[in-house]
Amino acid sequence: MPSTILVVEDDAAIRRGVLDALKFAGHTTLEAGDGDKGLKLALSATFDLMLLDLVLPHASGFDILKALRRERPGTPVIILSARGEENDRVRGLRLGADDYVVKPFSVRELLARVEAVLRRAPERQPVSETLALAVATIDFGQSEARFENGDRAELSERERDVLRYLALNRGRPVSREELLQRVWHIDNKQTETRTVDMHIANLRHKLRDDAESPQMIVTVRGKGYQLV
Repeated sequence: MPSTILVVEDDAAIRRGVLDALKFAGHTTLEAGDGDKGLKLALSATFDLMLLDLVLPHASGFDILKALRRERPGTPVIILSARGEENDRVRGLRLGADDYVVKPFSVRELLARVEAVLRRAPERQPVSETLALAVATIDFGQSEARFENGDRAELSERERDVLRYLALNRGRPVSREELLQRVWHIDNKQTETRTVDMHIANLRHKLRDDAESPQMIVTVRGKGYQLV
């Protein structure tokens, strides 16, 4: 299944070759040629996998990997580096990289590693059947919210999935575009819809979250929705 892949590599020729190979394989790509831009995209963009060089201007690949694991722990990463020393490989893997490919590498090997990591990616996501919120406990298995007074509110399948995705990314704003891509599996560039806002409004109502001043699912201006 085609995915969005972020390539952070300062060597323009290598970056172009990797991007071309990924696009030929059907993937969508994002790119960064230095550590600062790579770090910004790593923490804000929507992507399924990052290919990350270690030696970068302004911020190292290790710095980016540490920040990504802190903010978005489930995101898969393959390190691309000319550093083949064991210490670097071990450090990268201990920081949470999923794989390590030493330059020079063949396109076939790279694509095989990409597909293997993407297949394993769902296994990385933390799975919990319940979520404790301020006023209710969410049972994802039963698709319902359970309140302290014994009341229950049934969640639709989509409402449940939206809430689960916000919970997986708790602590950071999730854009409407990211929700459309990850929950609805819709290319937001080809779709104009207010369905995300409608589902958030429904969730707030069912969770008894004040629509005028929400305390659980908050709107972060210019960025999206965040579960707090």
